[in-house]
Amino acid sequence: MAQNPNLTALSEAGVSVWLDDLSRDRIRSGNLAELIETRGVVGVTTNPTIFQQALSKGDAYNDQVRELTEQRADADSAIRTITTDDVRSACDVFAPVFEASGGVNGRVSIEVDPRLAFDADKTAAQAVELWKIVDRPNLFIKIPATEAGLPAITATIGEGISVNVTLIFSVERYRAVMGAYLDGLRRARTAGHDLAKIHSVASFFVSRVDSEIDKRLEAIGTDEALALRGKAAVANARLAYAEYESVFNGGSHGSTYDQLASAGANRQRPLWASTGVKNKDYPDTMYVTELVAPNTVNTLPEATLQAFADHGEVRGDTVSGTAAEAAALFEQLATAGVDLDDVFATLEREGVDKFEKSWEELLSTTAAELGAAEHGDR
Repeated sequence: MAQNPNLTALSEAGVSVWLDDLSRDRIRSGNLAELIETRGVVGVTTNPTIFQQALSKGDAYNDQVRELTEQRADADSAIRTITTDDVRSACDVFAPVFEASGGVNGRVSIEVDPRLAFDADKTAAQAVELWKIVDRPNLFIKIPATEAGLPAITATIGEGISVNVTLIFSVERYRAVMGAYLDGLRRARTAGHDLAKIHSVASFFVSRVDSEIDKRLEAIGTDEALALRGKAAVANARLAYAEYESVFNGGSHGSTYDQLASAGANRQRPLWASTGVKNKDYPDTMYVTELVAPNTVNTLPEATLQAFADHGEVRGDTVSGTAAEAAALFEQLATAGVDLDDVFATLEREGVDKFEKSWEELLSTTAAELGAAEHGDR
């Protein structure tokens, strides 16, 4: 099967294409393998909403739910078993990609319980538990970039475990995330872990930034404010990439990483998350085309993946060298009356709340499935 030329061009420009979706049906039907073969997909991310939707549709999980019911499993333990089984299977599908890329791609992410987002010790402990249960080298443990999450990131990296840091909105928090990663690498080196085997991505959320800032610009309502709609998210990501280059790509703050790189350490790549366009007035591939840069990841919902395969454009590197322009845009936003600190605090708070709500819905769905199996309805 031939690869899609648009997505091939994206990969050749340095963007790793990951899918933001996973289900047992997708694995068993061969669809996931097909996306690797025809869409250049080299990784997968998951979250509680994805698993909740997968569990509530079809009958792919019925046999396992019956078995778990017979074992008297509660909803929490059932979720752990079901999700880790799916992620392990997906890791196996991606194993050839993992090997061919030297461990850079072929990654599958699983998220710690978002209810632990403000408890560093419990987050780190569950990260170790999930790593041991899945037992695959191409696993990423997703840890949110809350203030409490930062020491958990350091502790988890220090155990030699690869981490996908999620829920990053501000450049300021991104700097702290990179610091937590480097601290973890130092701890891992002291503990005798092979730094070359530790990988990480920093998931910078994109479309939600435009959604929140656009709402505020529309409330301000001036012509100057309205002219800034749809520009903040891309500018924010471009500023983040400049910070990445400063730390990992020979920039002014690269000396700390360079010392670790000599011991085999890998860069923590920026990952563009939430890249499905929420405002239908914007081009449906905007958060892909406008965020092309070397050593990045874009995790796409399937609709965005297929849209880019159909009509996406790669115009070369659209990120490097744009930091000054992006900073000027943020100055315009502040002048227009947008409180950017409040924007990012709001987005993080809402992001954690959404993850927790999704987890509660997953618990509810799982409990309902277990109950149905107990009464012979599954």
